[in-house]
Amino acid sequence: MEQDATPRQHLLVRAARGERVERSPVWAMRQAGRWDPEFNGLRGGMPFYEFSENIDLAARASLLPRRFCVDAIILFYDITTLAVAMGLPFVLKPGQGPVPDKPVRTLADVRRLSQKPDAERFHHVSELLAAVRRELQGALPVIVFAGAPFTLAAYCIGTGKDITATRRFAAEQPSIWDELLDRLMAATIHFLGILLGQGADVYQLFDSWAGMLGRADYQRWAQPQHQAIFAAARDVPRILFVKENPYLDLMCTSGADVISLGTSHDLAASRRDYPNLVFQGNVSEALLRSGTAGQVVEATEHCVRQGGGQHHIVNLSHGVDPATPVANFKAFVGAARSSAAESS
Repeated sequence: MEQDATPRQHLLVRAARGERVERSPVWAMRQAGRWDPEFNGLRGGMPFYEFSENIDLAARASLLPRRFCVDAIILFYDITTLAVAMGLPFVLKPGQGPVPDKPVRTLADVRRLSQKPDAERFHHVSELLAAVRRELQGALPVIVFAGAPFTLAAYCIGTGKDITATRRFAAEQPSIWDELLDRLMAATIHFLGILLGQGADVYQLFDSWAGMLGRADYQRWAQPQHQAIFAAARDVPRILFVKENPYLDLMCTSGADVISLGTSHDLAASRRDYPNLVFQGNVSEALLRSGTAGQVVEATEHCVRQGGGQHHIVNLSHGVDPATPVANFKAFVGAARSSAAESS
């Protein structure tokens, strides 16, 4: 594994800045998670938030993918961590994902959420960042993340990935919805600003469900918020992820340095059409879950060829699925590293 002396020299950071690199770096969303038997042994059935707030365990979980030779470590916490810090407790329910104790229903509910939560309320993330950086000693960059306001708001009102229910709430309660988005946007800028000041090397903004919106709603409830966050938190490379987003042109004008692509996007065409941007992706997470190791290698090698060795970070179309075989994850990272080196 490459050893880097300073964050500015990290392969992934240089690639994300659009600098010329010796090969395309590789990492994966949810690379630390329940698909990995070592992660499950470490968690041992502990409730998610209890586990993620245990600094030692969360640090060990974040660092588990190091053994696969990924080119970055992403911290282990959840996008709802910020909402919890703002004053809205969540529980993680099997099959449902994060569920708020008391979903936002009124303006009073919104105004109870702190748009600038005391850093002590998410101190475990800051301590996790410090612990992981201490352990890495500069060997790899550390990625932090936040949920974009639209997706996080959907969880706060209790609709999650149910886009129809989210749109219905926004239509029926527009003032509550708009104020919730504004408050989450301010808190996200505050949260990321603190983590960047504490040494995070890169951040990714997750707007997982915004790609299911119509274009007009995306331009009201996603694009302006992306632009504001990227304009305010700009000291490190910024990555935008919107699952299978049909509005590539809007993502490319969001202010992000790196645009994460899904399987519905043509990586080579995106690089051609937006030569000044860096793209991330786009090996199928479904193939990683259900394909053979040989198929994973073939798909990853194709992705690296499409990426051309520059302005590209190898990743998946979405997070690693819990049913993914460890052998397939190893095949993905190994193929990315070897084929990327050969193409450089």
